[in-house]
Amino acid sequence: MEIFDEVLKFTVLDVIDILLVALLLYYVYKLIKGTVAINIFVGIVIIYLIFLLVDALQMKMLTKILGGFMSVGIIALIVVFQPEIRKFLLMIGSTNIGAKGGIMKRLSFLRTQSINATEAEVVVAACTKMGSSKTGALIVLERNNNLDFLVTTGDEMNITVTQPILESIFFKNSPLHDGAIIIADNVVKATRVILPVNNEKNIPARFGLRHRAAIGITEKTDALAIVVSEETGQVSYIKNGEFIMYKNTEELTNLIKEDLG
Repeated sequence: MEIFDEVLKFTVLDVIDILLVALLLYYVYKLIKGTVAINIFVGIVIIYLIFLLVDALQMKMLTKILGGFMSVGIIALIVVFQPEIRKFLLMIGSTNIGAKGGIMKRLSFLRTQSINATEAEVVVAACTKMGSSKTGALIVLERNNNLDFLVTTGDEMNITVTQPILESIFFKNSPLHDGAIIIADNVVKATRVILPVNNEKNIPARFGLRHRAAIGITEKTDALAIVVSEETGQVSYIKNGEFIMYKNTEELTNLIKEDLG
């Protein structure tokens, strides 16, 4: 009877509370999807469910052990999810609340994908062609984290993405070829951008500063990076500070679509 009374007390605020929690969990999942952290997150959820079960069954010893684990869990979460927390805070902090769209524009589940199928193929085609001529290039694809804080380090642009545009930017005699370019919503936001370089991670000697810069920006934000080596012409795809392997240009295109979708 008491349970029935509790159900009758279910209010609109309870519905809003549940929806907000669901949105929060969904966004956390989107943020850590494709990273090692997703496995840790699932493990924590399983432990929490077991804790609720043993507590309901009044298994005192297990409840005390798991309760102790949960009490210090917040500190463990901060340590384990430090990169993801930094990306989330960066997304919130770099969003202009007064701008049209505000914070809600930056939430991935309320946004359209940043680059559609045609532009993904255009970017890959341009990188492949530049690789054949050993033209160095560094392309950063913005996702949820706003990269406007990097735009000021280069030249702000507003150019629609096309293959000739990308090739002309990185042409060796072009004044814009140094540094990285940032692409968001099918537009080149900036050229000659200076990215943070990761000097801590050990990478093969054949990779240079472009690759270290790509690792640095993808570690600190949720952006994606495509690097064309000036020495070998190899096209590298970097996500979450790691090199993503692919077999051919078609698979690379599909990877980009999936990560930006």
